[in-house]
Amino acid sequence: MKFSLFVHMERWDEEVSHRELFENLTELTLLAESGGFSTVWVGEHHSMEYTISPNPMPILAYLAARTTTIRLGAGTIIAPFWNPIRAAGECALLDVISNGRMEVGLARGAYQFEFDRMAGGLPATDGGKHLRELVPAVRALWQGDYAHDGEIWQFPTSTSVPKPVQQPTPPMWIAARDPASHDFAVEQGCNVMVTPLMKGDEEVEDLVGKFETAIAAHPEVEQRPQLMVLRHTHVHAESDPEGWRPAAEAVNRFYRTFDAWFANLTTPVDGFLEPSPESKFAERPEFSPESLHRTAMIGTPDEVITRIKHYESLGVDEFSFWIDNGLSHEEKRASLQLFVDHVVPAFS
Repeated sequence: MKFSLFVHMERWDEEVSHRELFENLTELTLLAESGGFSTVWVGEHHSMEYTISPNPMPILAYLAARTTTIRLGAGTIIAPFWNPIRAAGECALLDVISNGRMEVGLARGAYQFEFDRMAGGLPATDGGKHLRELVPAVRALWQGDYAHDGEIWQFPTSTSVPKPVQQPTPPMWIAARDPASHDFAVEQGCNVMVTPLMKGDEEVEDLVGKFETAIAAHPEVEQRPQLMVLRHTHVHAESDPEGWRPAAEAVNRFYRTFDAWFANLTTPVDGFLEPSPESKFAERPEFSPESLHRTAMIGTPDEVITRIKHYESLGVDEFSFWIDNGLSHEEKRASLQLFVDHVVPAFS
């Protein structure tokens, strides 16, 4: 079992500056590296203060200079927002800067809010077509001269400049949920990243089943792809039996904020959008803090170890510690330190 850190700058009000958030993200990354984490993942989002990362590449390039062993994951870039030549070149440049530590995750995108501003109002549900066209084009550009005449992009003979250090290609990951996206990822020889969101471990088991079905359907893929599970994570001390509650309440606010952005019904003010009211979820018990205590990876070190051991037994290759949850930097750092000190050694 490998461990990775999934982290963004997140801002819930104007009291904390963006510079301080950037320094906090750097500190958490350095802590993860010193604790044996394999990768730090930074995604792509636009005009949202609660998930700040208009381009993961400059953040990861900076982290490449501050670190020595941890791998740098762009997780994920949103396929409809990237020309294949730009995606191939920027990823390869990060691989050069980091001396072969770059990994890239690709996704179709989720927020219609972003598509309205970045893709001319393209329906977010159409993002899958861009993803399926982008992935093989980027791989071809990394290999050498390539001309593309697709449904979405057309360009004459081009290549990635620079070329990546890792050959034949750096690791590529696909954010997958439905069986078709699992199948596409495996058929392309890509690793798979999944998130159960606020669902329980039965969802992890279901997602593993979809991944294994795709593996079985493609015996021609010589190197078995890897599977990563991403979950909101918070570790609290055994001596604090109520330590789960602040984290569960914070994750509840995170998902209510996600709901408000996803609904795309209200214009944000200067990048901020109020969470959907708790009353909206009165008939949705999975949003309650008590439920999130069971479904998100929230607990004492022993409780967390037990659940991740179960994931390991299912065949999960990487557990990603999703640290975005609205808690203070000090609370996040303490949680990550407990994970490093007590959870990671159980898998050494």
